[in-house]
Amino acid sequence: MASTLTLLCAVVAGVAAGTAGTELTRGPSQAELDRAAAGEMALRWQVWPAGRVFPETISYAAEQGGEEKARRVGISPETRCDRGVDAKLRKAMRRAGCRGILRATYLDALQGVVVTVGVAAFTGEAGAAAAKAALPRAGRPSPGLRALAFPGTVTDRFTAAGRQSSLVRQAGPYVVMTTVGQVDGRPAKAVGEQRPAMFAFTGDIADRILAELSTPVRPDCVSEEWRC
Repeated sequence: MASTLTLLCAVVAGVAAGTAGTELTRGPSQAELDRAAAGEMALRWQVWPAGRVFPETISYAAEQGGEEKARRVGISPETRCDRGVDAKLRKAMRRAGCRGILRATYLDALQGVVVTVGVAAFTGEAGAAAAKAALPRAGRPSPGLRALAFPGTVTDRFTAAGRQSSLVRQAGPYVVMTTVGQVDGRPAKAVGEQRPAMFAFTGDIADRILAELSTPVRPDCVSEEWRC
């Protein structure tokens, strides 16, 4: 569902009646359009359907070359910030102004790798950047985004212990996180030497989701989705 945003044209007090009338009937200025676009973008995590934030399939570059598709297993109905990340990160998320964390889980094309994707929304770009700085680096999965498994599917053995790698991306008021493991649930400490290329596709997934959420769209005053 596309959001609707009303653009209000301010009238400066004390101007002549004719000038005020002109101000009321003019179209929105470029600055007003920019503010409206930024406001609409910041609300997408709330007003878009979950299936638009997390598409059923997402294309990625395969390790062997070519393009493959990750398929969505499910989406969590829980959006509270403290439910989306490990306990050690909750204070940092709260300080950064976290408004909500959406999570969904995908399988790679071969159904051997499971990845949980988290979209964290913040009150502004500065808060999102602060949250990104608090998250683990160099691919460490913990503390980080909580694994999201769905009973009765091949993801049901994906637990906190099975998280093997992670990444984080940020643009505007959004942070996109991933945590990834193998469908057999093997713990990271039992894997031995890591194969970074095995999980590289999660970067494509995160980038595509983040681009859709954080790219502003210019208001179209002739569209039913906008009121100018």
